[in-house]
Amino acid sequence: LSILTVSMPVILAIIISTQSPAEVYSSPPKLTPSGNFSNYVEAWKSVNLGRMMFNSAFIAFMVTLGKIILSLLAAFAFTHFDFKGKGILFFVVLVTLLLPIPVRIVSLFEIVSKLGWINTYWGLIVPFLASATGTFLFIQRFKMIPVELLDAAKMDGCSPMRYLLQILIPLSGSTIGALTVIEFIYIWNQYLWPLMATNSKEMRVVQIGVKMMIQADAMNNWGIIMAGVMMTMVPPLIVFFTMQQSFMKGFALASEK
Repeated sequence: LSILTVSMPVILAIIISTQSPAEVYSSPPKLTPSGNFSNYVEAWKSVNLGRMMFNSAFIAFMVTLGKIILSLLAAFAFTHFDFKGKGILFFVVLVTLLLPIPVRIVSLFEIVSKLGWINTYWGLIVPFLASATGTFLFIQRFKMIPVELLDAAKMDGCSPMRYLLQILIPLSGSTIGALTVIEFIYIWNQYLWPLMATNSKEMRVVQIGVKMMIQADAMNNWGIIMAGVMMTMVPPLIVFFTMQQSFMKGFALASEK
């Protein structure tokens, strides 16, 4: 029952995405699909949704890849090296979790604008590359790996980077999968920062595209709008179901710690 309750809005959106305006606003409402898939074609063409989905996918992929790499390196430094101010620096990293994009968006916009990155992929990717969440997850994972592996690697003359690449990363596959799902969906759903950092249709992302569909249609043709929403849900769902096992294992390991 709970699964049906949670999924009802999605089911209703799928039904509406196949209906004409008359069917959407009919009384009593029609709760069965009409088979009118022209709404999907219209939604795809109305705001150049294909280009926006490419932008979102490219940005989400690059940010996710960058966050994983930087988080791995940061976690490796915090767990395997001693340096002055490590505790303070780790505290600063965790504090950034309390500063979401809306809090620092004005100063961030000024920096990106001075760098000339407005309306570029650089401006949409670079501000999201650092990840306190990813660093914390990898720290938890690395602490669970037996220290005897490190001692054995040192005895064999293994360099720190080789130890990271050949031992730690293969043993952290589930955490990498979990972070991939989290970050890809997080970036895919970004709306406020892409709205401020872009000013051309060629650089817009899918969340802005959905908003543009609503604004462009004075009569609010919800069949077309819902069709657009359904298409924008596909890439995150593919990522989630592809990485589902790693996602569950990654959080199971983090909770055990």
